[in-house]
This record gives sequence, structure tokens and C-alpha cells, in this order.
Amino acid sequence: MRKYRYIKKYPFHIFGKNPTYFLKPVSLFFSFLGLVFVSGAVFPVISYQLKLSPKFQSEEVLSPLSSNLNSVFSQVLGEQIPTDDLSNIRNWFPQAPFSFSKKEENSPYYLSIPDLKIFEAVVKVGVEDLDKNLVQYPGTGIPGRIGNVVIFGHSVLPQFFNPKNYKTIFSTLPTIKKGTEILLDYDEVRYTYRVEELTEVPPNDVSILGQKYDDAYVTLVTCVPPGTYLRRLVVRGKLAK
Repeated sequence: MRKYRYIKKYPFHIFGKNPTYFLKPVSLFFSFLGLVFVSGAVFPVISYQLKLSPKFQSEEVLSPLSSNLNSVFSQVLGEQIPTDDLSNIRNWFPQAPFSFSKKEENSPYYLSIPDLKIFEAVVKVGVEDLDKNLVQYPGTGIPGRIGNVVIFGHSVLPQFFNPKNYKTIFSTLPTIKKGTEILLDYDEVRYTYRVEELTEVPPNDVSILGQKYDDAYVTLVTCVPPGTYLRRLVVRGKLAK
């Protein structure tokens, strides 16, 4: 009895090899590529948690509101993670009042942090969308005057930082140092603030909106750890004399 053996014939070959010859190295390459992407996302978070977060948590908030009000609005880390669209500033503090005057609505100005390569970023008051500009929370101070100007901005993983993109503009804010200059160009006058304090607060902690009337302050707020919205980084600066 004759025996026959059938061999699958591929319609094409690559460099004289059938396609299955390349499956293993290709799969290994994509596995390595996936590992690189995962590491790129995880490493900044771990680095932030180990190096920066402990220092920020040791600070106290510069100008908190009353402890009773703070306890009502603030959340304990890990107790609740906001699920609303944080590109809309109204969703940051759903319980807090959000209203603005016509004067605020028509008064955009500019923020620069030369040490972070941020130059003349547009700050608007009376708008809700953080994707197209930085937003000053309505009802907070006026640049150059007594009070606390509170400005919010987006952040992502630091490797995607682009100072011209408002979705990534505050990605390197955790690296800012005390003494760094924050410049606000408002009503054709440049005001120079110097960073005095960096701290972390839980999500929806309205104490960061608190006003302090012994001097002029600016507060920058973004989400941390990088690429997440678990907590808020608060950078406080005081007007230079």
C-alpha cells in the first residue's frame, strides 16, 4: 500500500521562508513594545509616589477655609474617585457655587512659568472648558491684588508634556521648585509671584479656593499622580515686592 504525505503549501514566501517562520520574533517584538508602553505609563506614577508625594503631603494648605466647611466638601483619598468629565471645571467642585460676573467673563490674561517652558498661556475667567485654556475659578482673587487667584490646568504623563497643548500644559508642575517665578500678565501689567508652597489635597477639597487677605497670592491646581486624577497638586505663590 502506498503512503502519501500532504504538505501545506503557502501561496507566498518571505525571503524564501514561509510566514510562520516569522511569527515568533514578531510576537516577541510586540510583547517587548507593549512592555515598554506599560513601563512608560507606570514608572512616572511610581516615581512620583516615592519621590515627590511624601514631600507634598507633609505641607499644610496655605489658606484653608473653616474646618467644618472643609470636612463637608473634602474626600478621603481612595474613598471616592470622581467619574465626571474633569475637562469641565464645574465638575471639580459640584457642591461649591459656580458663578461669575460679566466683567470676569471678558477678562482673559496670560500665565508664564519660564522654568517649565510655559509662556503666555491663556487664562480665562467665566468659562468651564479646560481643553482650550487655563481657567481661573470664578470668585477667586484678581491678579496683583490682595487675595488668592486660583488657576486650574490639565496634566497627563510627563513624557507627553506640550506647553502649547492645554490638555498637557501642567504635566510637569510637580517638578516646580520653591522660589520659581510665576508671571501673570493682567491688564497690561506683569505681576511676578514666587512659589512658596507645594501640597496635595484630596479630590473636591474646596479649601484650595480659600482667600487670604494679608497679601496677594496665586494658586495653581492640577491632578496627580501623573496621568491620574486621584489627588490634587496645589502650588502656592506670593506676589514679589
